Amino acid sequence: MTAFVLVSGPFTGGEVWREVAARLEESGAEVYPATLTGLGERREEAGPDTGLETHIEDVVRLIDGVEATELVIVGHDYGIHPVLGAADRRPERIARIVYLDAGLPQDGDAAVQLVPDEEVRRRLLDPADRDGGTGWIDPPAADGWQRWGSTAGLSEEALARLTGLAAPQPSATFTQPLRLSGALATVPTSGIFCTESGMSIAKLEGLMTLGMPQFKALADPRVSFFDLDTGHWPMLSRPDELAELLLGAAAGEGHRLAAAPAQELPGYLRPFVLDVPEQTRERIGRVDLYLPADPDGAGAAGANLAGAAGAAGAAGAAGATDAAGATGASDASAAPRPAVLFVHGGPVPETVRPTPRDWTTYVGYGRYAASQGVIGATLDHRLHSLADYPLAAADVAEAVELLRADPRVDGDRIALWFFSGGGPLSADWLSAPPSWLRCLAVTYPILAPLPGWQGVDSRFRPVDALAGAGRLPVVLTRVGLEVTEIAATVEEFVAAAEARDTDLQVIDVPHGHHGFDTVDRTDESRAAVEQAVRSVLGHL
Repeated sequence: MTAFVLVSGPFTGGEVWREVAARLEESGAEVYPATLTGLGERREEAGPDTGLETHIEDVVRLIDGVEATELVIVGHDYGIHPVLGAADRRPERIARIVYLDAGLPQDGDAAVQLVPDEEVRRRLLDPADRDGGTGWIDPPAADGWQRWGSTAGLSEEALARLTGLAAPQPSATFTQPLRLSGALATVPTSGIFCTESGMSIAKLEGLMTLGMPQFKALADPRVSFFDLDTGHWPMLSRPDELAELLLGAAAGEGHRLAAAPAQELPGYLRPFVLDVPEQTRERIGRVDLYLPADPDGAGAAGANLAGAAGAAGAAGAAGATDAAGATGASDASAAPRPAVLFVHGGPVPETVRPTPRDWTTYVGYGRYAASQGVIGATLDHRLHSLADYPLAAADVAEAVELLRADPRVDGDRIALWFFSGGGPLSADWLSAPPSWLRCLAVTYPILAPLPGWQGVDSRFRPVDALAGAGRLPVVLTRVGLEVTEIAATVEEFVAAAEARDTDLQVIDVPHGHHGFDTVDRTDESRAAVEQAVRSVLGHL
């Protein structure tokens, strides 16, 4: 017999599953809707230490009380955190985990990272504010649920019921990190996308074409997907359809994603579209500098970069020089040169090797810039998850200060160049461009949060930031074969730039894909990269 353990999102308990549970029971399944400590009728059980660990233990006790041999455990929204934590401790009991309109938390992630209500997320992340000192996060009022997810499909009665069932939630359940041992690696999973929340199977397949490593696991044959055309609370808006999908998931049904060919290199590791000469590279901390060749053969002064790093407050490793194939680096006594900082995309999992600054794309741009007589710079910023945009923005700002402090760099002639998922990081510089920023470039960029990107602050919306850009030159390289969801953000940006009379130059690559500078080795691609570099350097 199949049994279902159902764990709902924030502020709600087992009662929210009433109709779904009844339909599953009619099919002959056992159903165990969870009401976690501190929620619903269990509020009085919460103490000062109630957190995610408490909820994991709640679910473990539920699992241990089920005798059925085939156990499907369902996590909706926040509920996926205690579901994964409990399943990690009882993997041998779990036949399948179902992610219901939920994120993909990993070991060390806290639920606060995907809280969609920006004000609540800020309070939870700010130690000085946290939850206002109450130890609880209040549920939204009836007119505030859309800040936690799409309310599409909810009737007035259903919305009133959701509001009536909701209760404050202990704040530590959001802030305690999830701890996973890796025991779930072989447990089958299913994902149910509530399409009105912004994500669907088709959109996921589009994003998979980007080749980012975090998508690889989703092409496992043990992983299946379903679409449900409704908003974020399907147990209230489409209970019968949701029950049918849960039964289908338990039976191993669902859409499977196609895996990339085993021998194929990911796009970001294929050769750069231009054949560029090797250049002297200096490395310290998270920053690499590509230095133009000095015809007089003057040696690279690694101490200059180390000193600049100290002046900028950068933490890091000792500097290193990679001069293979180079004729020598610029003499520190020579006239300072302008510089371009290339900012990679993401999110990129922390475990990915090589790290982005060693990807052929950014090595290629760094070398090409140096071959044109300017200093090229790359960095490894810490955009490992959608919650990391503020951390990555701080890394970029630190790299800029390090770069401008180097005596070989003309600190008044700097360009910043953002790629792909690094596009949102351009917003800070567009909103208030400093005088030394001579140009900002974006290449196949994401310029607004994509569907399903919960937890990204409104600060990181370049479309909105254009209001402060003034006459800052912006060079945009867009591709004709872009992922639909990304292309929509680019078009919104272009329309906003035209409305504001922004100094925008658009370089089109009609037959180019996202990552065209390594995946499309064509004359069109080469010409686009050369034109973009000429344009940026022309502003320096």
